[in-house]
Amino acid sequence: MARYNPSQSTYILGGGSNTIFLEDFDGHILINDMRGICHHETEDHHRLSVSGGESWHDFVTKCTDMGWYGLENLALIPGSVGASPIQNIGAYGVEVCEFITEVEYIDLTTGTQHTLPNAECQFGYRDSVFKHSLADTVLITKVHFALPKQWVPVCTYGELRELEKPTARKIYDKVIEIRRSKLPDPSILGNAGSFYKNPVVSHTQFNSLKAKWPVIPGFQVANGVKIPAAWLIDQCGFKGKSKGGVRCHPTQPLVLTNTGKATGSDVISLAQDIIGEVYSKFSVLLEPEVRLVGKEGIISI
Repeated sequence: MARYNPSQSTYILGGGSNTIFLEDFDGHILINDMRGICHHETEDHHRLSVSGGESWHDFVTKCTDMGWYGLENLALIPGSVGASPIQNIGAYGVEVCEFITEVEYIDLTTGTQHTLPNAECQFGYRDSVFKHSLADTVLITKVHFALPKQWVPVCTYGELRELEKPTARKIYDKVIEIRRSKLPDPSILGNAGSFYKNPVVSHTQFNSLKAKWPVIPGFQVANGVKIPAAWLIDQCGFKGKSKGGVRCHPTQPLVLTNTGKATGSDVISLAQDIIGEVYSKFSVLLEPEVRLVGKEGIISI
């Protein structure tokens, strides 16, 4: 295996669903295409070792079909298994870190292989060590999961509450139905899914916001209150609004879409407008969830 050369720009790409290239990248793209799923059982768990290049949704589908339950709330999330711990993907009340036991990776600077237990992955909301001290220098080769045989449905989110006698299959099907009804298909309309993270504010700030906007939604989390970014963006009037070739989606304002001729500067301009207006109105700072790549690599806005 060729050694990583820090003097050459390298970008590691999984499925590419959470990346927007704002201009031509002047470097090398490393694509993870490793495949394979191994399963064994213990008394309490289904344990799976999954290669990083596997499709995430296909993996969730296989688990649901085989009766290995727990990941059904994360159905139809685009991207690869190897990318799932980096972003600590989550949806409908479930985060992938709840089921990951270990992550295997290759350090591209040395060519050495490592295994990182869950506790050392520094998982947080859409966050992990792979976005910080290990960012852009490791290639995730395998992710190990433990899915409990004593399955408990998670139906605390929106329309999932309406399910009667929920099964893993019902949750899987409902999640797909919800996502397809609210989110544009990237194969038809260019987009990178949720553009922003849902911000977490202190209880004090949330109570202050609620005094001014009584209907503002919020969800208790470990370090405060999570506010849906889509609600904040909608209140600022961006739903359906376009700038250049980029549009804030009319049914899900958390998604920015390419109307056909979007440029990188269009993306940055509308994204910054949204951040600025939300902060001006609510004093809440939105942070992009997507990875924005310029000529020399990851950029921040």
